Amino acid sequence: MDPFRSILSRSLLIFFCFLVLLIHGARSFYLPGVAPQDFPKGDLLMVKVNKLTSIRTQLPYSYYILPYCKPKKIVDSAENLGEVLRGDRIENSPYTFKMREPQMCNVACRITLDKKQAKDLKEKIKDEYRVNMILDNLPLVVPIQRQDQESPPIYQHGFHVGLKRQYSGSKEEKYFIHNHLAFTLKYHRDLQTDMARIVGFEVKPFSIKHEYEDQWSENTRLTTCDPHAKHTVVNSNTPQEVEENKEIIFTYDVEFQESDIKWASRWDTYLLMSDDQIHWFSIVNSLMIVLFLSGMVAMIMLRTLYRDISKYNDLETQEEAQEETGWKLVHGDVFRPPSHSDLLCIYVGTGIQFFGMILVTMIFAILGFLSPSNRGGLMTAMLLLWVFMGLFGGYSSARLYKMFKGTEWKRIALRTALMFPAIAFAIFFVLNALIWGQKSSGAVPFGTMFALVFLWFGISVPLVFVGSYIGFRKPTIEDPVKTNKIPRQIPEQVWYMNPAFSVLIGGILPFGAVFIELFFILTSIWLNQFYYIFGFLFLVFIILIITCAEITVVLCYFQLCSEDYQWWWRSYLTSGSSAIYLFLYATFYFYTKLEITKLVSAILYFGYMLIISYAFFVFTGTIGFYACFWFTRLIYSSVKID
Repeated sequence: MDPFRSILSRSLLIFFCFLVLLIHGARSFYLPGVAPQDFPKGDLLMVKVNKLTSIRTQLPYSYYILPYCKPKKIVDSAENLGEVLRGDRIENSPYTFKMREPQMCNVACRITLDKKQAKDLKEKIKDEYRVNMILDNLPLVVPIQRQDQESPPIYQHGFHVGLKRQYSGSKEEKYFIHNHLAFTLKYHRDLQTDMARIVGFEVKPFSIKHEYEDQWSENTRLTTCDPHAKHTVVNSNTPQEVEENKEIIFTYDVEFQESDIKWASRWDTYLLMSDDQIHWFSIVNSLMIVLFLSGMVAMIMLRTLYRDISKYNDLETQEEAQEETGWKLVHGDVFRPPSHSDLLCIYVGTGIQFFGMILVTMIFAILGFLSPSNRGGLMTAMLLLWVFMGLFGGYSSARLYKMFKGTEWKRIALRTALMFPAIAFAIFFVLNALIWGQKSSGAVPFGTMFALVFLWFGISVPLVFVGSYIGFRKPTIEDPVKTNKIPRQIPEQVWYMNPAFSVLIGGILPFGAVFIELFFILTSIWLNQFYYIFGFLFLVFIILIITCAEITVVLCYFQLCSEDYQWWWRSYLTSGSSAIYLFLYATFYFYTKLEITKLVSAILYFGYMLIISYAFFVFTGTIGFYACFWFTRLIYSSVKID
């Protein structure tokens, strides 16, 4: 056991060292609610720029790929693993403010477009790219007033690079750039210290063709935006066209507004972005339906099973025992190891790994550690937890493998550690190559790719081996009844007990438990919106587990009553088939909610949804398998077998 203790200690040491490095790399952003920053009047505020994003292409780009104003030296901010995988590229900008000191018509820079720059701008405007900025860890938003003036405004992340319009009397579409930004900074002031905290960062973008007299110099005053004459930009009636050799002058205003919003509540306005009543009603309605169905199923199962077990235990004579029918007849075959039992062990172990990862992630999210203000935190936490849960995945697969009379535990441990990650990594690598080909910032750099491989082979694989070693040393799980040497012939089944049909039917109810919540999750992923109601998501998670377990147990009971004892794989596939409906729903969502037109973007969408659906299959299948495993052991240990 000494070498395995050594492997365990080394794996844990490497894991915690890597965790410290990740936390150190993410130190530029505080944990929400821990480190508010106070600014005295006149203190310098540095605006940072993030990636350009588009819901039409799903391909993020670095801010400075476009001919925007640049600081003297571009400095990258420290990013954690999750931020890099999301395509975030946070850099400094020439936009600098002074706390509570308004500015008007500040000139950021003046550029003349060449042919390539004009082409790049037109492409980004056509694809509806948005510019994202950050100040004091708050993302820049554009307030849009609702039709109901009394309701709070809707906030959109970032502002559009520009817009397409037609001149009056012309049918030709022209491209115009937003070159004037009217920033509004909301702050909460401490009356005792006169220090202020930033609680809002908003912008109204305008497109204006700036004009000036004489030759351009550093002291040139604009006639279209003059702070001395109190003349600022309020509309885009004379927009700045994007064409080769066109001169563009970038300007900005800064307005400060005192707010009653406290620093701890400043994210609330960012998160309340849609009609919450529909959201809450849909989720509650879904949960009530599923709970009602689950209660009905549980009641039927308990009554039916109680009657069956009482009847079987009352049979005293041999003649009565021979006349019995139903699930007791297959007691000599019900625990016979299935075909491809090794593969079943691998999938069950991987499913346990997913279960542990999702459960702990949910708990952290509910406690507020993975709020949207902690950018990249959710993805970083999920990756690290997946790696750490390899210990439990290896343990589960080895325990099941030993029950099936397996002896080569090292082989099953290696396959458990490699199978799912290898398939997911292969798809991810191909998708990443496509993103590289588009020169997008969403492409994972070589260093990050190395970090992912290190997490996999340096930590996850050893932990799976340690878990498998511990699991294999445990006593073998004993079957409640003996298995016959000769397999029993399975009678011909009715059409509705056909394996393919019953498996596909079984996946409908688990999918029904999550499909409404799935809409909001897909919207947050693909439409760049925040997802924040982790409390309700946790409830849906619990309901999903209950539903997977109950539908699998019901169909397993019907299968055994039909004297079909091959339940091992069918129990896994019954609840796992909900992943088919998830992928079909993702396809429906693609064609009805998204406006993706590029082939590469469509491949990215379906590639990532394939990985998510595969993971959902492994997770839900494992829940169904363990429910059926517990159910069969329970009922066959409850009856007297002669």
